[in-house]
Amino acid sequence: MIRFRTYGTRGPTVVVLHGGPGATGEMAPVARELAGSFRVLEPWQRRSGAVRLTVARHVADLHELLRTRGPSGSAALVGSSWGAMLALAYGAAHPTTVGPIVLVGCGTFDRKARARLVATLERRMGPALRARLAAVPGKYRDPDNAWMGEARLLLPLYSYDPLEDPARRSPVDAGGARETWSDMVRLQANGTYPARFHAIRSPVLMLYGSYDPHPGRMILASLRPYLPQIEYREWDHCGHYPWLEREVRTEFFSTVRTWLVQHLASTPEGRPPPARKAHRSGSTPDAPRKRADAS
Repeated sequence: MIRFRTYGTRGPTVVVLHGGPGATGEMAPVARELAGSFRVLEPWQRRSGAVRLTVARHVADLHELLRTRGPSGSAALVGSSWGAMLALAYGAAHPTTVGPIVLVGCGTFDRKARARLVATLERRMGPALRARLAAVPGKYRDPDNAWMGEARLLLPLYSYDPLEDPARRSPVDAGGARETWSDMVRLQANGTYPARFHAIRSPVLMLYGSYDPHPGRMILASLRPYLPQIEYREWDHCGHYPWLEREVRTEFFSTVRTWLVQHLASTPEGRPPPARKAHRSGSTPDAPRKRADAS
């Protein structure tokens, strides 16, 4: 079984899924904050090495964890970036047992959205930063250390006013990121995703910061045909990691907690998730590093 950490002892079960892929431990601050209201599981997704990493492998690992350590019924999923994509992949594979799903800065599902992501990063990147990034491969021999070095250089492109560095102490897996993302792109190219998400019956909430280079509304448009029940909320003065943003952190946790309580209250553990609801969108007043070709 994959490694995991548990926070809190009472309440419905919520599983937080880190981004990257390979940004192990990234969601620990979210798990700690939600532990006051929920029993929270924080999986450390499988590292590269023993087996080649695929989306299906991560889905199977998550299912094994929930089967043996999860509730008797459904658990809510809160995923960041790649973790949000994994939450949807899991929900599509297990639609009768997955609970409410929260997508935070969800990754891209088509070339057009990825092109917008790349263009935004290029626009924000000045000559000095380009030079420092170009020097990273020669500075670090270990690919994981190189990833962390790039993460710290790229953080300003993803964050508006962060309280801390999301990559500061967590181990990362550069090889696992490459393998997993390559498989996700393959599954998008052959039409598996996002089409398979039509099987998801759970309520879904998308949360974005307007400064996040991931184009939230474009990604919403790519998902909406398959998830008509999806809700969308976006904050100004907020980037890719809203739980670390100075102006938004408190409201982010309040939004997530309130939404989960509402939907978990109507979906007790042991009862299947509700039928789809009509789409509603509105505006509320994975991975420490994100490659231009990743989520």
